[in-house]
Amino acid sequence: MDGVELFRAGLRGHPYSRHRHDVYAVGVTEAGAQAFHYRGTVERSAPGQVFVLHPDELHDGWADGPDLLGYAQVYVAPARIADALSAITGRPTPLPFAAPVTDDPVLARTIRAAFEATTEPLALDALVLELAEGLLRCRATAPRAPDRPSRLDLAALDRGREFLENRPVVVRSSELEAVTGLDRYQFARQFRALYGTSPYRYSIMRRLDLAREKLRMARPLAETALAAGFADQAHFTRMFKAAFGMTPGCYARLCRRPGPYPEP
Repeated sequence: MDGVELFRAGLRGHPYSRHRHDVYAVGVTEAGAQAFHYRGTVERSAPGQVFVLHPDELHDGWADGPDLLGYAQVYVAPARIADALSAITGRPTPLPFAAPVTDDPVLARTIRAAFEATTEPLALDALVLELAEGLLRCRATAPRAPDRPSRLDLAALDRGREFLENRPVVVRSSELEAVTGLDRYQFARQFRALYGTSPYRYSIMRRLDLAREKLRMARPLAETALAAGFADQAHFTRMFKAAFGMTPGCYARLCRRPGPYPEP
């Protein structure tokens, strides 16, 4: 809801192939041990530790041993994190690169509490703010090399983002230029600086969000692919697996199963 998604899982083995999404994923390992490839290394998270995945960073995930891996995770849209950071720092700024695995009991409690709270707008606002504060605490000692334009046209970027969110079809560069008033290269560079991903990837992910909604409603794969603006079911399947590490059919089956943890 409103740029925030809660995800809780219990798994064994190596269920996720390498994939990347365009949101911040902030989670806490609750049981077992977790391992994942991330930025050229293998990271490991033990129970109670927090893990952070930045937008568009390639990763996978598996249970590091025979025991059940359990974790709770919050996905947050980059636009929401950017707004919260502006409130904290007083200026629009991308999030510094956070350590992939860290010990932060306060942030771990924030993640767990999200699953016990309501999804009312004010509760989500508070959650996003606490997550942004926690991510600032978890910043890595060796941040990414800066690649930031000297000026961001925030109004134009917001118009472009809203246009992409409301167009579940292939979007042309000329359409974005007309909406934003920026040329396609200015817009792409500024968009990545603020939201951590490219306009193309952002568009694909919003279309895949629509597809996931239809899969949860048990709609056929071919119908879902067409509704989300993909050329055919094979194209849809490739893009879905690249974003979520599993096929649409597997996702649809998981949506029909009871969750690994009882509701609080």
